Amino acid sequence: MKALILDAENATGTVTTSHPMPVPGPDEVLIAVKAVALNPVDALYTLHPLGSTGRVIGSDFAGIVVARGPPAAPNNDDTTTNGGGGPSRLRRSSTALTTSINRGDRVAGFLQGASSVNERPGAFAEYLVCPVDLVWRIPASVTFEEAAAVSLCGLTAAQGLFFRLGLDAPFQWEDESDEGFSFFVAGASTSVGLYAAQLVRRSAEVSGRKVRLIGAASPRNWEMLKAEPYAYDVLVDYRDKDWPEKVRTASGGGVHFAYDAISEGSTVRDVSSTLKQGGKMAVVRSRAAGAWETEGVTTEPLYGAVWEGLGVDISYQGFVVKTSPAKRSFAMAFYKWLSDLGSLQPNPVRIMPGGLDRIVEDGFSLLGTAVSRRNNDRTEEHMRPISGEKLVYRIEAERRPSIGEEDPIV
Repeated sequence: MKALILDAENATGTVTTSHPMPVPGPDEVLIAVKAVALNPVDALYTLHPLGSTGRVIGSDFAGIVVARGPPAAPNNDDTTTNGGGGPSRLRRSSTALTTSINRGDRVAGFLQGASSVNERPGAFAEYLVCPVDLVWRIPASVTFEEAAAVSLCGLTAAQGLFFRLGLDAPFQWEDESDEGFSFFVAGASTSVGLYAAQLVRRSAEVSGRKVRLIGAASPRNWEMLKAEPYAYDVLVDYRDKDWPEKVRTASGGGVHFAYDAISEGSTVRDVSSTLKQGGKMAVVRSRAAGAWETEGVTTEPLYGAVWEGLGVDISYQGFVVKTSPAKRSFAMAFYKWLSDLGSLQPNPVRIMPGGLDRIVEDGFSLLGTAVSRRNNDRTEEHMRPISGEKLVYRIEAERRPSIGEEDPIV
């Protein structure tokens, strides 16, 4: 099959037409990929490899279930622990899909790609295999291209807000309170930030609490961010030197919660300065990775990688990202909510031409990385600077798999 694979020696990605077709194992599904969405981490660990040559690159995908593996042996262990994360608010009954996933269903999810030292599967290929409980059914009103842009960033936002900061999740909650709260999102127009705002609003709705939502973003995105489904109450320009003071003023002396969807350079320090005493903040990059400045950070940020939701320990940038039953269960509950028509609007997408063959040259060039800045020299319309959008490529398989059963997955 056709796939975009890592060339670690030359720090790039290469398209091959002879990559082995994956075979689904117990409780896994084989998916014909119809669209993939790009994340900065895809470009970062292609151009600065962690993994070895030959691994399939990429994380976010959407496609059609074409086959399944055999059912797994029953597991009678119902123990759920939070594995060092925030307070676990999960009930076991919330983690199974309402109905079975069938052959022909449209589904979405994400894989590790080349973003780890240990070998893990990737998504930028004509076909992939994924655990059945780590995909979600795409509603009829959502396209493959839109769905491909949801999973990794949506789960990242949900983990930060609900699993770590402890807000009431719209797909499961136990502790309701009438007390209002203020919430600040740095990087409000990023993919993670757009989902964070929606999830904060859904949290406030289900808990009955009032929220004052404040964000930092470029003024060119303010009109979008003030409208539904984000509905920011206050926006500040991240380029203003005094934006932290503006956030403190807008929140009456400091916010209860903050989410740094950038977590680079001075942003963590600046965001921590917006918190009221006892406030909490979450970040999307670890202290150990060295992406942000530690001096002057007044509150220890809460961090966890989105990969925790995949249920496998990940060797990553000199340390191990540990998973736990609770972290995987949280991802399953989030996907169930999405499958049951959870109220989360997909981020705006930019459909890029060329499929797998153009991801490295065009998509990664536009995205850039923390150590490889964006290339803005191209003049084509699809290569205009990216802001408030997700880059998505359509994938069309050149051959059909020979594997397949028509039985539903249970």
